[in-house]
Amino acid sequence: MERTVLITGCASGVGRATAHAYLSEGWTVYATARNAEDIDDLASAGAQTRELDVTRPAQCRDVVEEVVDTEGRLDVLANTAGYAQFGPLEDVPTRELHRQFDVNVYGPHRLIRAALPHMREAEDGTIITVSSVAGRLATPGLGAYAGSKFAVEAMSDALRGEVAQFGVDVVVVEPGPVEREAAVGMRKTSQRADSSGAYDTLYDLYEDYATASVGSVSAADVADVILEAGVSTDPEPRYAVGPVAEYGLLGRFVPDRWRDAAFSFLQRLP
Repeated sequence: MERTVLITGCASGVGRATAHAYLSEGWTVYATARNAEDIDDLASAGAQTRELDVTRPAQCRDVVEEVVDTEGRLDVLANTAGYAQFGPLEDVPTRELHRQFDVNVYGPHRLIRAALPHMREAEDGTIITVSSVAGRLATPGLGAYAGSKFAVEAMSDALRGEVAQFGVDVVVVEPGPVEREAAVGMRKTSQRADSSGAYDTLYDLYEDYATASVGSVSAADVADVILEAGVSTDPEPRYAVGPVAEYGLLGRFVPDRWRDAAFSFLQRLP
């Protein structure tokens, strides 16, 4: 029996790569993006494409209902839509913090609430949400983004315990920086921050890091892990992707004062 996956954020990057990964395995793929024209090539590749802005509750409900009504099932929900708001917290306007959470936290929550009744009834299904190494280790300059991903991690942990009794699996995928996306996204969001001028060293540090793309993984690497989680009958609760994620997560076990000292030292480097 052909299985069905609904993927958000397919206009580029991880979402697009995830759609291709599931198509290659013969799944029925519903690929979504805010502008359906941005995913016309996925339609040509065999995906069902739909317009979906994860900040619009009615669209989230309607797309899930359409998938279930048409296919009779929804096996995997892959929440890949999201972005990173860069900037020291003093420089990030509250409206941008709200937007960060609206896309990265409330968006997945809207889709999860729409999908779960059908998965519970079927006593089967997998919910996969793309988090980040920043979802378990916060660094200066990424407080807004890390806050949204910490929220995703906490919600997923709670949800996993709530729905295990219904045969539903809950997974978070934690990549490090993704090639090209990190540099482009960081420049775009940092330009929107209302810079106070007090954190120029921090902006410069992240610009240099993003340009160097140290330890980056490809969107295809992340998509392969999302596929692995979706096809597994017993997926892991978490999957770290790439060296930055794998080694960075170890930083959680370093005493807070030591981490703070390391970040302070990095900001003082010429």
